[in-house]
Amino acid sequence: MEPVSLAVLLVIAVSLLQGFGRGARNSSQRLFHFIWEGVLLIAALAGAAKLAQLLSSPASRWLQAHVHLPQKEMAGLEQAWYTFLTSVRDLPLLRFGVLFLIGYALLRLLLSTLTPLAWRAFGAAAYPAREAEEGVEEARSGRSSSRAAGAVIGGLHGVGRSFVLLALLFLYVSVFPTAPLAGNIESSPVYRQAADKLLQPVAGGLLAGSGPVITEAVGSEFQQVLQRRYEIIDSNIPADIGDAAREVAAGAGSDREKAELLYEWLGKRIAYDWDKADNYTSKGIWKEQTPEETFKSRKGVCIDTARLYAVMARSAGLEVRVVTGLGADGRGGFGSHAWNEVKLADEGGKWIPLDATWASTGDWFDSADFDKTHVRKI
Repeated sequence: MEPVSLAVLLVIAVSLLQGFGRGARNSSQRLFHFIWEGVLLIAALAGAAKLAQLLSSPASRWLQAHVHLPQKEMAGLEQAWYTFLTSVRDLPLLRFGVLFLIGYALLRLLLSTLTPLAWRAFGAAAYPAREAEEGVEEARSGRSSSRAAGAVIGGLHGVGRSFVLLALLFLYVSVFPTAPLAGNIESSPVYRQAADKLLQPVAGGLLAGSGPVITEAVGSEFQQVLQRRYEIIDSNIPADIGDAAREVAAGAGSDREKAELLYEWLGKRIAYDWDKADNYTSKGIWKEQTPEETFKSRKGVCIDTARLYAVMARSAGLEVRVVTGLGADGRGGFGSHAWNEVKLADEGGKWIPLDATWASTGDWFDSADFDKTHVRKI
């Protein structure tokens, strides 16, 4: 028997046996608890999603107005806190997720106050007689009938649990269609019946074709959070770097000109540190280097140049980010690399790529074939 069918049968069988052992009264209480918790879960999830959708834009605007990086050296915990805040501020999917979790927790807490009322109503409807009379009546009718009724109720409970299991599998396959076991799950007759007749009509339109998109969006934002650490670590701009950046960009008439002047300036002044690169690739020894050290020593590897460019670009009033990924090695392969992307506010806010590390080897400022030699992490 294939795994999905076996899992469904086991869930139903275990629930049936549990119902048989508990009897009708306890089994009905368990079933009511399962249904009530399901209602609360669905209500809290739906409400949290709506709240997150409504509050996302106002939260972004509030964070934009109130969250600014301090111009000082930050300790580890402070860096982590500002990384989180700025990521929530700038990344819509992460912001939605945080608001969703907060909303869900608050709604579950609020809805849980209704549970005593629900149990009271259930008790009044299911057991109108006094507790003592019920116990006597059950003893008279015999434990066997109570157990039989409990088994039926337990079986119904098992069907509900099985549906939840199949719904989780449907979500897994829809969001991660190429993930391990996704193909095996889809080939299950039981899964196919549930998906085609129950799950697809309800959620298929929402999830159809969106799995890879959601996965890519989550991966992209996660990578941006990781790369944001350079923005946080390098938020304190040394005076000499800031002065140099403003002097270089002083004659620029547009954001593009500013970005290109800084690109050319770094390309002419920062030499590639082959000794540092060799120590890392051959010996595994990595020397962390601040933008100020790169600025003063005038040498560094790709990440050092990219971090220095980012600091200088921010000093000149540009929005910039450090990008990590793979760069062509000139031998038909790719290796770890870092470069920058700059936002041109006066050109509709579009982002353009540039690679100051490679500036001495050709034109790598928003070049047409940039994506052929640079593969950013997703």
